[in-house]
Amino acid sequence: MIGILASRNLTLRPWRSALLLGGFGLGVGVMIVLLAIGEALLTQARDERLVGGGDITVLPEGIDVEVMKTGGVGGLFFSISNARFLDLQLLSNPRNAPGVRAVAPQIVDKLVYVRTRDGRERAVRATGELPSRSALVGAVPALAQGRWEDDDLDRRWRAPTLAELRADIDHFHLSPRNAANRESWGEWHYFNVLSADRKRWAFLSFIVGGDVPDGRWGGQVLLTLQEEGKAVRRFSAVFPNDSVSFSTWNADLRIGSGRVSVDSAGRYVVHARAPGERGPGDVVVDLIVTPAPGAYFPGAALGGEGFVSGYVVPGLRSSATGTICVRRKCERFEDAQAYHDHNWGVWRGVTWEWGAARAGAYTFLYGRVQPPDSVSSDAPLFVYLVDSLGFRSLFRPQRIDYTDGRTIRVGGRDVRVPSRAVFADARGEDTLRVELTIEDAAGTDTREPNAERGESLAGRALARPYFIQMKGTARISGRVGGIPLDGQGSGFFETYR
Repeated sequence: MIGILASRNLTLRPWRSALLLGGFGLGVGVMIVLLAIGEALLTQARDERLVGGGDITVLPEGIDVEVMKTGGVGGLFFSISNARFLDLQLLSNPRNAPGVRAVAPQIVDKLVYVRTRDGRERAVRATGELPSRSALVGAVPALAQGRWEDDDLDRRWRAPTLAELRADIDHFHLSPRNAANRESWGEWHYFNVLSADRKRWAFLSFIVGGDVPDGRWGGQVLLTLQEEGKAVRRFSAVFPNDSVSFSTWNADLRIGSGRVSVDSAGRYVVHARAPGERGPGDVVVDLIVTPAPGAYFPGAALGGEGFVSGYVVPGLRSSATGTICVRRKCERFEDAQAYHDHNWGVWRGVTWEWGAARAGAYTFLYGRVQPPDSVSSDAPLFVYLVDSLGFRSLFRPQRIDYTDGRTIRVGGRDVRVPSRAVFADARGEDTLRVELTIEDAAGTDTREPNAERGESLAGRALARPYFIQMKGTARISGRVGGIPLDGQGSGFFETYR
C-alpha cells in the first residue's frame, strides 16, 4: 500500500517530489558532516598526544582551551614565563612527588624570527621538547630513522647542577639600546650577613653602573657595617671600566681586587677590599655564602617604554662562613644568617619597598618597584614564601602599613622612619599576615654620589630622597594549603622617606 501511494505521488507531482527528496538528501548529508566533525573533535579532545601528552596540560591563564584543540590563531603565540621554575619548584619538587609521575615541558608551533647571514628576517614556527620527558608521558613522535635523546642542554634544563642554576639565573646583562636614562643603569650583586647575636650586620654590594657598555661607566665595591645603636661605618672603592669584568653567561664578577665567583658546589666565594669613607681604616671581606636548596626566587623583569627593572634572588635563605676585618681586627662568621640577590635596570626616579626575613621554618621575600613618573597608585606587594621543600605560596597584599615611630639623623637632618609595619592578604582559602618590628634603622641621602644599595654613578632624582635600611624581626601567621603558618625570625627591610 505504501509503495502504491509513493509511486502515484511521484507520477502525479514529479517536481515537488524531486524537491522534497533533494531537501531530505541535503539534510541527511549535512547531518553526516556535522556528526563527523563532532566525532573528530571528540577524538582530538581525548587524545593526549594532540595536546602535549600526559594526563594534565598546564596552559597560561586566559588561554581558550577550545581554541587550542581546534588549532585557532589565538593558540599559536603564547608561552609560560619561568617554565623551568614551574617544573623544578612546583611540579617536580618533593612536595608534589607522590602525585606527579613525570613532567614534560613542550613548545609547539612557537613563532620565532630567524635572521640569515644576508640580513633577512624570516618568520618560522619552532617546536621544542625534552625527548626523555616526552617519552615518560607517551608523547614521543614516531621516528623514521636515527635516535632522539637528551643532549647536555636538555639535561641542564631539567636537572641543572647548583653551579649551572646560579649561572642561568644570576648572570649579568647589557643595558637595552632603547633604555631611557642610560647613564642611570645599575646592576649589582648584593649580600647581607647577620651575626649570631643579631647585634651586628653587614651590607655588601658589587655595583656596575653608568652607560654600560658604550658610554661612561665603572664599578664600585661598597660595604656598610652596622651595630645596633651605633653609628654606621661605610667603606667604598670606585673603579673605571677597565678594572671591571662581568659575564652575561654566569654570575662571576670582578671589580678591582673585589670578586664574586661561584664554585662547583654552587657556593658564592666573595672577596672585597675597600677604604673607609671617613677614615676608619680598610676593610677586607672573605666569605663563602651557601644558599639553601630550593630557597631561591628565579627572577622577574619589568619593562616597557624605555624602563627596565630586573630582580633575582639566588640565595633567599643562605648561610655565610668567613671573616670581615677592619684594621686587621676580624669578626668570624660560622653558618651565619645571610642573603644574596641581584638587581639590574635604570634607576632614575625609581623607588621600592623590599624586605626578606626568616620566620621559623619559613623564609619570605616581599617587594614592589615604583617606576619613575608613575601616575597610578602603588602596585600591590609581591610576597614570595618558601620552606624546606622550596616554593610554598605567593601573595599580593594591596598595601603595607607603616608606623613611623622612630627618628634618625641623615645628613644633619631628622628623618621619621618606621618602627613597625604590617601587611596581609587572602587568596582563596590561603591567608597570610606579616608583622615587622624595626629594631634599628639607617638612612642615606640618595642625592649624594654613590649611595648605598645599588646607586649607579649618576644621580637618581628621587621625590623621596632618603633611602632607609632597617633591621628587625618578622612574625608570620595565616594558613596555606590547610596548614597553619606560624614563625618568627630576623630580617632586613627597605623603604624611602
